[in-house]
Amino acid sequence: MPPVLTAKGLAKAYGPRELLRDVDLALEARERVGLVGANGAGKSTLAQILAGVQEADAGQVVTPRGVRVGYLPQVPRLDDAATPREIVRGALGSWREAKEAHDAASEALAAPGADFEALLATQAEAAARIEQLGGWDRDHVVDATLTHVGVRDLSRPVGSMSGGERRRVALARLLVEAPDLAILDEPTNHLDTETIEWLEAHLASAYPGAVLLVTHDRYVLDRVVTRTLEIADGALHSYAGGWSAYLEAKAEREAQEARVESNRQNFLRRELEWLRRSPSARRTKAKARVGKAEAALAAQGPTRAGATAFRLQTERLGKTILDVRDLRLEIAGQRLVDGLELRIQPGDRIGIVGPNGAGKTTLLRALVGELAPTAGEVVIGKRTRFAYFDQRRSGLDDDASIQENVARDGKDKVTVGDQQVDVRSYLMRFLFRPERLKEKVRGLSGGERARVARARLLLEPANVLVLDEPTNDLDVQTLGALEAMIVDMNATAFVVSHDRYFLDRVATSILDFEGAGKVTRYVGDYDTFRRLKAQREGERRAAAPAKKPKRERAPVPPREGLSSKEKRELRDLEGRIEAAEGELAGLDAELSDPALYAERAAEAPALTERREVLAGEIEALMTRWEELEEKK
Repeated sequence: MPPVLTAKGLAKAYGPRELLRDVDLALEARERVGLVGANGAGKSTLAQILAGVQEADAGQVVTPRGVRVGYLPQVPRLDDAATPREIVRGALGSWREAKEAHDAASEALAAPGADFEALLATQAEAAARIEQLGGWDRDHVVDATLTHVGVRDLSRPVGSMSGGERRRVALARLLVEAPDLAILDEPTNHLDTETIEWLEAHLASAYPGAVLLVTHDRYVLDRVVTRTLEIADGALHSYAGGWSAYLEAKAEREAQEARVESNRQNFLRRELEWLRRSPSARRTKAKARVGKAEAALAAQGPTRAGATAFRLQTERLGKTILDVRDLRLEIAGQRLVDGLELRIQPGDRIGIVGPNGAGKTTLLRALVGELAPTAGEVVIGKRTRFAYFDQRRSGLDDDASIQENVARDGKDKVTVGDQQVDVRSYLMRFLFRPERLKEKVRGLSGGERARVARARLLLEPANVLVLDEPTNDLDVQTLGALEAMIVDMNATAFVVSHDRYFLDRVATSILDFEGAGKVTRYVGDYDTFRRLKAQREGERRAAAPAKKPKRERAPVPPREGLSSKEKRELRDLEGRIEAAEGELAGLDAELSDPALYAERAAEAPALTERREVLAGEIEALMTRWEELEEKK
């Protein structure tokens, strides 16, 4: 089978910045490919060129006839007046055309004098097209997919939605459309962890086409992709496997490059010594040797990505850091937090997770004193100094340059600890080259803006980090540096994040927003939290039949008592319900375990299907049980 997309000799530059240089690649049908690289390296640019949104300066992109390419940009354009349901249904245009063609051909076959041969050919062609586009029943997929990606109100115009909600609608549209190649630019941004895990499983095993993912989510890269592409210095490198395999292969490639460079330097040293000793040889027989030495001298050694290093300007903590006492938070009548108790110790790093809109950001604002509690209190220690990194990356002046945003009042130096440091040297820690420091912040990518905000933040003396989605728009290199700073300094921190890898690295406990104001603390990293939560929910489900849940039903006239056969059936039903709900709890625990998708991803669709069948069986058994209970 030919590739679904082939690119040859792609080149792209913005002024003196060469993003892509003679890039070749081919994407196979059903292949899962990850695209990584530093912020500003050209990941989004390459994705846009492959999707046909942007043109390359040189080279070409070729797709076979009939291959459909879909693209999820970081900022999608949607009809503001349309609802999510209308927008996603619009993705079924090709399917509807094929379905209408099949229905018309089927109806025409019943007419007198029909051209059976031609109509049967049309019907078969339309049927094949319907199967290719996902099967015969696609309407129900619209609402299900929107629900899966976290869109709750399907009838609300998208013009009134936030940027994150609009991205989820656009993601649902692309998944329902199911093109032969889906190019997704940071699809996990603005998704909560539960939704990311569903998307991860869907892309790994259920999505029918090929996928190209631009993402910094290292768990998604490990559990979905089968090949990783890296953009570095305009070149594209390909590695088999996901994130872990990529790290190993890249380390080996760079070690080999270092060996080659070492050999080149040794050769140059020997040749230069010879040239200095033998001036007469340069004029006669050794011209070839001289030429070889000059070629080695002109060759460039391997480049290395700049090393990012962060350090917080800390202040000593006092006896009391932060105490949260019976905290209640309400917004517009909705209770987000109810009765929360927390006492923070030095080195506590609290990861905060939960659905979008649950109240995670509201809690952070209450902790730093920006929002007054509805009830209860937040006691901030006298020595506690917060470094608050909010989602909006507040405080940046779009019309000022990178340097002006970091070095206030036009100064050339910044204070780092007890030292004065040249602002150019300081910003190089954040991967900003000196020639870029005069660029306006307005023109920066999301990740670059985040680096500017972080550079400012880390100059402020603080001893408690409060980070709201710090991993959005960051490349993995910068994420690693941020993780290292938090762990190495044993920082005290609150972190709202959907990045499970990040939370596994830094969190010492997890605050889980469970809904209706309930917030539960689990000791341990994210992986420990997921295991403990799945275990608790499994135990809760297994115990549910003992409660004999009842549903409200319309009044029914008195009936005669149960027959002997019905009494036996009722006794059997209770045992069958208990066994079925126990199996359901086990399936839920298994499907919520990330190890399933890492080690046995092929089993996930069958387990999901079994869960749906089992849930239907339990519903039927409960209905029959209620009927017999009412008849007693």
